[in-house]
Amino acid sequence: MYQVRDERGNDLTCWARGNLRLKGIRSTSPIVVGDWVQVDVSPDNTGFITAIEDRENYIVRKASNLSKHAHILAANIDRALLCITVRFPETTTVFIDRFLVTAEAYSVPVYLVFNKIDLYDEEDTEYLDALIHLYSVIGYSCIKTSAETGEGMDRIDELTRGNVTLIAGHSGVGKSSIINELQGREVQKIGDISDYHQMGTHTTTFSEMIELDNGGFIIDTPGIKGFGTINMERAEVSHYFPEIFKLSEKCKFYNCMHLNEPDCAVLEAVEKHYVSESRYHSYLNILEDIDEGKYR
Repeated sequence: MYQVRDERGNDLTCWARGNLRLKGIRSTSPIVVGDWVQVDVSPDNTGFITAIEDRENYIVRKASNLSKHAHILAANIDRALLCITVRFPETTTVFIDRFLVTAEAYSVPVYLVFNKIDLYDEEDTEYLDALIHLYSVIGYSCIKTSAETGEGMDRIDELTRGNVTLIAGHSGVGKSSIINELQGREVQKIGDISDYHQMGTHTTTFSEMIELDNGGFIIDTPGIKGFGTINMERAEVSHYFPEIFKLSEKCKFYNCMHLNEPDCAVLEAVEKHYVSESRYHSYLNILEDIDEGKYR
């Protein structure tokens, strides 16, 4: 069952036709939040979705329980906010990089939102600043936020104003709190952090598009534990790491995979710390998944 908003602003309860399938991709659901669809409406204001319009872009990951299926988080989005915390819970660079690679592959601009900065001690803050430096140098916009103090929320309001924005990240990183702060009231439930695992609990159980008072729409997604890449060829993975792709022009071989080839500009850059070891590790990590068909 889906909620569809028509061109007059009315919300309709709709079902998908049984034969509705998405062209070219095996997905856990043929229709996702952000899709433009065609509907047949009955007199009681319910309807059937009969077609899905072509998507401008989307964010997709490998389904955790169906390895050959894709889980599309949302479609037709102007930008994505990846919500990151260095603690409470920790967001790894591998997770960040996998999300960024997928966004690069499907033409979705990403802003990195480093949340809960009011909770960090000196060591946490040093690590946070190092992460921000790492990704800023590559070219990604980074924002420090605290839903508790309001820091950075003006920038989030600016980015979401009049746009369709996806907000994603692990459970417990503060996605719902950011949305509530944007709206100035509670529109999304907030979960607790487990003391033992320092992980969040799922308060958002399905992707939902929320209309914002600033004229935009924000798509809140359930917390993601892992982000498995899908539908990528080995040779194209490096294209989605901007700093690696730029350096690859200087490699001796045009089809260099940056593994152990002679005169590889990327390997030299990693050795000299011009490319971060964490980013190169993420690159190898994704190649390993493709080689072995694994999910992380």
